[in-house]
Amino acid sequence: MPVYQYEAMDNTGTEVKDTIEAGSEAEAQQKIKEQGFFVTKISEKGRGGKKKETEKKKKPASGPRKKKGFSFGSVKGKHLCAFTRQLSTLQDAGLPILRSLKILEGQSKPGVLKNSLIGVIEDIESGNTLSEAMSKQPKAFDGLYVNMVKAGEAGGALEIILQRLAEFKERAQSLKRKVQGAMIYPCAVIFVATAIVGFIMYYIIPKFKQIFLGFGTELPGITVMLINMSDIVVRYFYLFPAIPIGFWLIIKIIRKNKTGEFVSDWLVLKIPLMGQILSKSIVARTMRTLGTLVASGVPILEGLTIARDTAGNAVFRKAFDNVYAAIREGESIATPLREARIVDDIVVNMIDVGEETGALDNMMYKIADVYDEEVSVLVDGLVSLLEPLMVVILGFIVGFIVIALFMPLVKLLNDLS
Repeated sequence: MPVYQYEAMDNTGTEVKDTIEAGSEAEAQQKIKEQGFFVTKISEKGRGGKKKETEKKKKPASGPRKKKGFSFGSVKGKHLCAFTRQLSTLQDAGLPILRSLKILEGQSKPGVLKNSLIGVIEDIESGNTLSEAMSKQPKAFDGLYVNMVKAGEAGGALEIILQRLAEFKERAQSLKRKVQGAMIYPCAVIFVATAIVGFIMYYIIPKFKQIFLGFGTELPGITVMLINMSDIVVRYFYLFPAIPIGFWLIIKIIRKNKTGEFVSDWLVLKIPLMGQILSKSIVARTMRTLGTLVASGVPILEGLTIARDTAGNAVFRKAFDNVYAAIREGESIATPLREARIVDDIVVNMIDVGEETGALDNMMYKIADVYDEEVSVLVDGLVSLLEPLMVVILGFIVGFIVIALFMPLVKLLNDLS
């Protein structure tokens, strides 16, 4: 049976050099993987193997170091989702992690993800573990990603962890796409309506104003109001794009302060319907994150820290801080979560049952599934509500303009008659 000489790394990143007997190179890699090692180099000993090894010595085993291209920002969710699923598939097929990463790096388009993968590959070749290498690329891999990979390496079940991570990313991306897709139509209608009304107020109304002044008759109050509004638009047109920008800057300044951030996030959660959608989506995201981490073997305190960071809302972050402090003092998750009053009683009861039965991760998955469905229903309801509301508002605006423009003409005809 052929003998293969290999170089690999264990879970701590220590380099291992040894030989193994196997019927083929693929079988040898599988045997090495079962020992908990990541293969970085393998060659068959013997005449053919010596020839291959001699050829490999002529150039570095890792090949020429690739240059990173220019990029900015972070990795898009859909790109990271696809990468995770592909890496999970390659690991499930038994390929070494380094080879899998090189395959995916070669398929990636120039950008943040490709540059991050180049950095990960270089770090692994230098002796770092996959989680250590990924932690150095925060633009692509967040704390959730790194900690789950770390748990997979420690438990020797990296392919299973990557499957869970891929499913988590796909669910999160699906909900995000649904919400964004539902809001495209209302936003497009509002933008076009605003542009049309602005055009009428800036160009059309001033022309009617000149015509009305030529009549030499007293104008109705509604017409005077419309003309005054048009004058304001013509005179201060530059302020209209500045107002939303200024409002956004003020909000940014307020949120620099912790109290201001907390108050603004609390007010957002109190907005009818929109606040419900935001609150339930945060609960779904944090529960799914925490459930995935717990199922992967990440300690509960570390999982709470990561889940808190994924909330994106100061009110929820404070609640998770209270839960964290309570657990450190020996309490359960359910008690401080009930006191925080940021989730429904059913969530607290399900978590309580999960802690008692030892199925906390499954309960959190169920909570996330329920809340994902509720968010979907609320988004559909919001879109259904916005459509007739926009029709009524636009009808009122158009009716106001038409009546204001025709009232002087009607008055003039009555005076002539």
